[in-house]
Amino acid sequence: MKVVIQRAEQASVTVNDSTIGAIDYGLVVLLGVTHDDTAEDADYLVNKLVHLRIFDDEDGKMNRSLKDVSGKVLSISQFTLHADTRKGRCPNYMNAAKPELANELYDYFNQQIKQHDIQVETGEFGQMMQVQLTNSGPVTLILDSHDR
Repeated sequence: MKVVIQRAEQASVTVNDSTIGAIDYGLVVLLGVTHDDTAEDADYLVNKLVHLRIFDDEDGKMNRSLKDVSGKVLSISQFTLHADTRKGRCPNYMNAAKPELANELYDYFNQQIKQHDIQVETGEFGQMMQVQLTNSGPVTLILDSHDR
């Protein structure tokens, strides 16, 4: 399981010209699921994401976590994170999990974040979405549960 996280001043997701999720401060999380991912992978990433010290403290140092700053999460399912681009010019998405597994783990991932008393807004699984954000910093990180 992979996530790209971006520290955001604000962010929103739109489907069919309708905003379905928005946050004012926190993290935008793009989540990609592969075939062998499990709830254990989601638990690892949630724990890392919630406690990662990437928000500024009173001295301007990145020393505070999402929990410390009462940040929110905008979570977007993103199968393209598992694209294989090594051959040719057309990405191969065979490493992305089948929709049933991906959606199940995406829902589980979001529920686990909520268990930490963090507000989670989401996109709509399997839909064409437009995501807008103001990246703060900018701070963008990639976490992979297979790189523990």
